[in-house]
Amino acid sequence: MSVMSPSSGFRILRNRNFSFYLSARVLGTLAVQMQSVAIGWQVYQMTGSLFDLGLIGLAQFAPFLVLILLAGHVADRYNRRNIIIACLAVQLLCGALLLGFTWTGARVVWPVFAVLVLFGSARAFMMPATQAVLKNMVPHEHFGEAVALSSSAFHVAVILGPVLGGLLYVFGPDTVYLAAGALLAASVVLMGLTRAAPQAISSAPATWHTVLEGLRFVWSRPIMLGAISLDLFAVLFGGATALLPAYAHDVLQAGPAGLGLLRTAPGVGAALCSVALAFHPIRRHVGAWMFGGVAVFGLATLALGLTSSFALALAALFVLGAGDMVSVYVRHLLVQFETPDEIRGRVSAVNAVFIGASNELGEFESGITAGWFGLVRAILFGGAATLAVTALWIVKFPVLARMDRFPHHDGEERSRKAG
Repeated sequence: MSVMSPSSGFRILRNRNFSFYLSARVLGTLAVQMQSVAIGWQVYQMTGSLFDLGLIGLAQFAPFLVLILLAGHVADRYNRRNIIIACLAVQLLCGALLLGFTWTGARVVWPVFAVLVLFGSARAFMMPATQAVLKNMVPHEHFGEAVALSSSAFHVAVILGPVLGGLLYVFGPDTVYLAAGALLAASVVLMGLTRAAPQAISSAPATWHTVLEGLRFVWSRPIMLGAISLDLFAVLFGGATALLPAYAHDVLQAGPAGLGLLRTAPGVGAALCSVALAFHPIRRHVGAWMFGGVAVFGLATLALGLTSSFALALAALFVLGAGDMVSVYVRHLLVQFETPDEIRGRVSAVNAVFIGASNELGEFESGITAGWFGLVRAILFGGAATLAVTALWIVKFPVLARMDRFPHHDGEERSRKAG
């Protein structure tokens, strides 16, 4: 990593549009994380089913998978900022529906899954637009800082959200949903105050050829394909966080507040790691950093499955989040720097498919394996499978494993010297 002064790490915050964008993203993520804790605990209390915890992830992922490539095309053809605003508004509606479900005192969970399908649909359109719009918010030379600080702020929300959700859940899930709704409303307003630079609008019609352009672009670049698919399969098997409601209740004998702390720990690790990356960005040995981060993620998952200590579980989840942040940072820079603006939405959609699969589908996989093998064995299996995938990908994508610098680095160095 190279060294930067503290002031250079935060100079991007002087950019008005980036500051509003960042604030909207933080508040929206905070709300979603709070709701996530409430939904998981509420469903598990109602059914006591590990399988239902897995279904929470599947209900969000299924519409996401169906819509995401079309959403990438929409992000290239229409104003990305307006898409984000609309999706935040739909998420606000989902929170209101969850609140109504709670107030009716219903004892069946299918309405929750129905709301999560709507939420997953909004997330499908929001994710590629959110990823792609950042490049239009900041100058090219500050993009690396923007990525690191955006990731840091995102993980601050991931840290605070579960804690607040767990604490507020003491007063009932309706309190959580009300607070999350207020935050989402503020996020809509803040995003409306942004003014991104004009994007390269694609005029191509929504055909299978144009919708799949992002997939063809990624498939033609082995380094990008290797980075994205590594994250998919590693986190797919390592989705132990989906089992945290059961793990907190059955193994650690912790309540909602304890679950909030456990859900927070990966975000703490990721946030601190991303702050470090803002001041000391990765410049050399890029491939080794990425594979090392995924390997640390797998080892931390194994450690989580082997302990029944609350303190050690928090430590394992902290390390898990830090390792994941390194791979996320490398992958995001690879995708954004190497993609032309006119197809950035579609390529971001492909990236989002892999991220969404690794998260929501990983949660479903964890719920299924926990139902088959038991809670602890499922976590251990996930950690071991993550390490196996890491070793296999080193063999299958040797160019990525040996990559020293980001592909844009040499051109960036030449431009700096010429200036």
